[in-house]
Amino acid sequence: MTSQQLSVKVAINSWRLVIERADKIFSELAEDQLLKEVAPGKNRLIYLLGHLIAIHDAMFSILGLGPRLHPELDAIFVSNPDKTTTHLPSAGALKQFWDDVNGKLLSQFEGLSADEWLQRHRAMSEEDYAKDPSRNRLAVLTNHASYHLGQIMLARE
Repeated sequence: MTSQQLSVKVAINSWRLVIERADKIFSELAEDQLLKEVAPGKNRLIYLLGHLIAIHDAMFSILGLGPRLHPELDAIFVSNPDKTTTHLPSAGALKQFWDDVNGKLLSQFEGLSADEWLQRHRAMSEEDYAKDPSRNRLAVLTNHASYHLGQIMLARE
């Protein structure tokens, strides 16, 4: 295994671990528990679930892996803050979207070679990538989910 392949494997395994941890938490929470705020006046857990789904769904486009599964979630969970709309998808629907998006992403991740992971992602211009090739597809698997997992853990306590 080359050092590039090892780096890719480590990054994907780290992403998978965070997703598994979040999945365990979300699967244990009832709909009323998902309405709990991370802190008074802050995002609710259901909003964080929807936000993570929407951001992960955007990875299909950013990484060039195909069309998004749920672009309609952006208006609720990315473009607007929590509590802007009173109509949210049900917890059951969101949990299914979570499984669908993350399952398909992981399947797609494993099909990319190390060289493909080190290519420019689609949210990056050719010029910017030439200046900083570390901002590649692999860099998209960053700490975003880990950050929100920390918030979720605090809300459960």
